[in-house]
Amino acid sequence: MANIPKKVTERLIKETNRFQRILSKASDSDVNEADTVIIVSDMLSDVFGFDKYTEITSEYAIRNTYCDLAVKVDDDVKYLLEVKAISIDLKEAHLRQAVDYGAHEGIQWVILTNGLIWKAYSIVLKKTVEYEKVFELDFLNINPRKSHAQELLFLLAKEGLRKDVIADYHERIQSLNRNVISAIILSEPILNLIRRELRRLSPGLSVDNTEIESTLRNEVIKRNILDAEAFSVAQKRVKRAQTKSSKKSG
Repeated sequence: MANIPKKVTERLIKETNRFQRILSKASDSDVNEADTVIIVSDMLSDVFGFDKYTEITSEYAIRNTYCDLAVKVDDDVKYLLEVKAISIDLKEAHLRQAVDYGAHEGIQWVILTNGLIWKAYSIVLKKTVEYEKVFELDFLNINPRKSHAQELLFLLAKEGLRKDVIADYHERIQSLNRNVISAIILSEPILNLIRRELRRLSPGLSVDNTEIESTLRNEVIKRNILDAEAFSVAQKRVKRAQTKSSKKSG
């Protein structure tokens, strides 16, 4: 994570505390969607540092339909925001329209929020339009004096946008997760390494990669990981990376 400037940290702490009070009152009053949009727009300005008059718009049309909010920097839309009323539980179904917007316009980042919860998604253009959650922020219950909370807030801040920290964060969570690590452990180079270490430990031991892989799958790595579609995706990614590395070294 990039270093957060002191001035930005001070703003994040002060304004997060202020909006926690505002959101608490709004939640108690069960404000409607239009009023929630106003609060979210103010948060984008006061907490996250975007200019209210030039960088935040509710008049962004895609296919003759307006999204709730968009954040523009240097005339380029960086985030699309789908805003629901503060009392609404956020569901992926709420996201589909904004994802369609983003895919059509080549915008990668979409935020789904009711003011209290902020969910950030990355749009992935493959044969079909797909998306994946990058992070979730519970605004009402974070402690902005904690470094982890500041890092999450900074992902959406204008200053963080300039440093592309959300893309760096996304790449990190794509790599440092149980699916990718499990796929690496079960890959041929690591199985070879484990076999060598076992032979070093017990010189007379006769063991092959199939036996090692079976032990890992049945006794070491949890079954729910191996059965997940994300694990299959991770395996393909690891194999591509290892093949590419092998060609370079060869």
